[in-house]
Amino acid sequence: MSSHSQYFSGCSSRSRGSYPEGKCYHGEIAPLRCVKHNGPTMGKKFFGCAYWLWADYLNDIRELQMLVFEKDTKIDELEIEKDFLQDKVKELKEQNVYLQDQVEELGIENTETLLAIYSARADRKLIVALALS
Repeated sequence: MSSHSQYFSGCSSRSRGSYPEGKCYHGEIAPLRCVKHNGPTMGKKFFGCAYWLWADYLNDIRELQMLVFEKDTKIDELEIEKDFLQDKVKELKEQNVYLQDQVEELGIENTETLLAIYSARADRKLIVALALS
């Protein structure tokens, strides 16, 4: 029997719990085992053959992979929103230029209209003054 047998023992299938299937470094399904010797890792489960990996390590990796996926998805959504907002800003700037041109054009037309009104009033005053004199 190997010298490791005093430290490791196979776990029954009932104790597998929520642990996913683990694979060893050479791609084979690795059995789930338990640390039996006294120490800080006693009772801790791991996947092992010639190599071993803590069972909860796989769950931690999968949780981190899910977090990275969620963050990448959020980044993609924010980039799409950023592009949409940049397009909206460009559209609003173009609309602002158009409206400024319209205001300027209307200002010129209003000035010309006011000058025509003042000129017509001045002409009337002159006619009235000439008629009264």
